[in-house]
Amino acid sequence: MDDDELFLKISPTLFFEILLRKAANDLEGVSYTLEKTSTMKIPVFDTKDVVELLAKESLLGYLADMLSSFTKIESYAISFRAKEGVWRKIRFNNLDILSLMSFCEAVGDAYRLVFYKRIADICLFILGIFPDYAERDYRYPFSGEVRPQIQGRLRISPADYEKEGRKFYKLAAEHQSAKELDLSEVFWALHGNFQKARKPLNFIAEHYLQYKRHGFFT
Repeated sequence: MDDDELFLKISPTLFFEILLRKAANDLEGVSYTLEKTSTMKIPVFDTKDVVELLAKESLLGYLADMLSSFTKIESYAISFRAKEGVWRKIRFNNLDILSLMSFCEAVGDAYRLVFYKRIADICLFILGIFPDYAERDYRYPFSGEVRPQIQGRLRISPADYEKEGRKFYKLAAEHQSAKELDLSEVFWALHGNFQKARKPLNFIAEHYLQYKRHGFFT
């Protein structure tokens, strides 16, 4: 964990798979997980369900790949045909959820799976690894009041992250390309168990990564 060259020795995907398996093992020894609100921590006796979710190899592998995709945030440019004879190029940051939502509406249905997947993954990643950011960005930490909106930037509440995450995993699950890639089952599982899927990520962030989170995700 203290090795600055860790990802030169093993892949990020393998690293996060190890952490997810360790989380599953460690969660078997506790009776509850904690759900945090802006004012309190609530114990939820759901560790058995969380461990059973991680026992699905395809889902655990997906989560490992998903986490590794956030170790380096990049910008992309994609050309697409808006209509017959008209091509457009869009640029986006793969952590910019609002831009991704806008671009998702602009492209044809055949190209939407990658956007559905990434939007849902961002929601799960933020609530799983950086839940404090989601809460702090939406409301003031001491008063609990919602922060004012800033022109050109929409604040997203933790509840909205979950709502959008579930929504876009459902859209991804229903997409024809997901069936062809054999991902429909994973997307349906994440749609139906979004809150439980957060728990191992919360556990990893709190017990293994702690203050090193920003060092692993840049």
